[in-house]
Amino acid sequence: MGHTLGIMSCDLQAARNNEEHHTKAISSRRLVVRRGQSFTVLLHFRTPVRRFLPTLKKVALVIQTGEQPSTANRTQAIFPISSLGDRKGWSAAVEERDDQSWTISVTTPADAVIGHYSLLLQVSGRKQRLLGQFTLLFNPWNREDTVFLENEAQRREYVLNQNGLVYLGTADCIQEESWDFGQFEGDVVDLSLALLSVDKQVEKWSQPVHVARVLGALLHALKEKSVLPTPQTQAAEEGALLNKRRGSVPILRQWLTGQGRPVYDGQAWVLAAVMCTVLRCLGVPARVVTTYASAQGTGGGLLVDEYYNEEGLQNGEGQRGRVWIFQTSTECWMKRPALPQEYNGWQILYPTASGGSGVLGACDLVPVRAIKEGILGLSPAVSDLFASVNASCVVWKCCEDGTLELTSSNTKYVGSNISTKAVGSDRCEDITQHYKYPEGSIQEKEVLERVQKKRMEQGKDNGIPPPSVEMADPLYLFLEAPSSLPLRGEAQLSVILVNPSDQEKAVQLTIGAQAMYYNGVLATELWREKLSLTLSANLVKRITTSLSFSYFEPHPPENSFLRLTAMATHSKSSLSCFAQEDVAICRPQLAIEMPETAEQYQPLTASVSLHNTLDAPMKDCVISILGRGLIHRERNYRLGPVWPGNMLCTQFQFTPTHLGLHRLTVEMDCNMFQNLTNYRSVTVVAPELPA
Repeated sequence: MGHTLGIMSCDLQAARNNEEHHTKAISSRRLVVRRGQSFTVLLHFRTPVRRFLPTLKKVALVIQTGEQPSTANRTQAIFPISSLGDRKGWSAAVEERDDQSWTISVTTPADAVIGHYSLLLQVSGRKQRLLGQFTLLFNPWNREDTVFLENEAQRREYVLNQNGLVYLGTADCIQEESWDFGQFEGDVVDLSLALLSVDKQVEKWSQPVHVARVLGALLHALKEKSVLPTPQTQAAEEGALLNKRRGSVPILRQWLTGQGRPVYDGQAWVLAAVMCTVLRCLGVPARVVTTYASAQGTGGGLLVDEYYNEEGLQNGEGQRGRVWIFQTSTECWMKRPALPQEYNGWQILYPTASGGSGVLGACDLVPVRAIKEGILGLSPAVSDLFASVNASCVVWKCCEDGTLELTSSNTKYVGSNISTKAVGSDRCEDITQHYKYPEGSIQEKEVLERVQKKRMEQGKDNGIPPPSVEMADPLYLFLEAPSSLPLRGEAQLSVILVNPSDQEKAVQLTIGAQAMYYNGVLATELWREKLSLTLSANLVKRITTSLSFSYFEPHPPENSFLRLTAMATHSKSSLSCFAQEDVAICRPQLAIEMPETAEQYQPLTASVSLHNTLDAPMKDCVISILGRGLIHRERNYRLGPVWPGNMLCTQFQFTPTHLGLHRLTVEMDCNMFQNLTNYRSVTVVAPELPA
């Protein structure tokens, strides 16, 4: 029978199946399907099959994946082509037939192992015949899949959208970075599964919890191995090249191929964005989340120490972690079958420094709900993540004699403005309420008390709240600073001193500025000013000074922030007053003008302009424009210098080729800065048909 029932060809109908499985953006030529959903294949036979109907029951399909396929570990299945198949397992049925061909519907289990599969035809007593190969992904459209996401708009955002926004800056000046996730680029599904293949427990690839933890651990490990020194230690050209960070795909390719130099990763948000790409590619809903004023390295403790010298400048690092200006992470959506139902939903990937058993020990997956409720017993990582959004910061003054003195600083509000890109739009959505109860609420107090009690029972802290400061001879200090400072520009800085007592005070005031990296690490000291003042009784005094880049030698390094501090002391017996503000450095604004709607295959013009607000000319200007579905390849244009006070104005024309919502990204580099980017979205519509 095997000889006479020869297969002339097998059409996997990739274009049709991929359309139905929301994978057409990956390919229209190779079959990529989602589990728990049927797909069709078309078999063409060499001879009519009606003569062999009595023996057709001996025909079965075989699927297999992994290096050593096995029915025992669910990496292989053999199932008949029958309408009576097991719908919860692999099954196949003939939908249409004629003398020379069959249209077979293949149904995959909703809990199948993901990966690259071979599809074979088996006839009893004959050698198996390879029909083709396909890739199986998780399916957030299927209710039986543990990554099922009910809302279609959310599925489109968290699985299908390749145009992302990552939020940087400070809590008072949130800055957005356009990011190309590129999860449907042709080779990304192969790269993602190649990364996953380091894990040999292929039978567990049916579990999104396992897959997410493996990927989180591996990407974190690759980052640790691939970090170059900071740009200050490199030649300018090399630093500029390595600082390019428009999207995940080039980074993912370089990490996995090992070609060229290691990827420069000066910002943790790059890792979070690449992780989001891999998860979305494999079918797990994912998003990048930014927490402002995030306490890191506390070991779960709810107190963070910061140390400043007598001049108000940061001095050393505490033993109880530090407060990062912002911290990015990746959330993914899934059910947690091993946990109570309330922990289904968003999970945060948390790479840990100390690896446990195997690769999974290097990454935990923590329900966001557990962080909000402070359920420390659920996972060791809950303590760290709870502290990151709930800890209090205590500021100490390091005196010249080596002693430490508590200041009257108000504790920082840690874990603020937790932000992610909104569904279906380019606005920023605040999701802080998912991580913590409102500040000062009864629920917040109850959760904090429960966590402190639990940590005391575990012997991890003594439960002491932040030390309170009572001043016998009070003096109050407030700092008013702009949320941002223009690059090479200036702004006003005010210090307000309040003497509420009936006696005048001699006050020593120091104002300073330092450059800080996003992770709270000191980059360089920039400027300080000392003042001796006499405050009359019951006086409120405002000291205003101009904050200018001309004060700063050297200038703040790229990707750093200004930390402004003020410290006032008025007697040997009284505690110092301290205040601090983090200020974002804003580069010139790249403006883009273009229509919101464009017609497919019709030229579209975008105008780009930039006002040079700096005190020096912008030289060696290069503008790059790119956009999937809008421009075939990235285009680069070299422009003349832009003198101080002048405008750069230029236009670009391109022809959109793909329908739908697309993003044009424009980037400018020059001698003054790198990676100055902006973007505009455009909806490409079909051409109007002639009447």
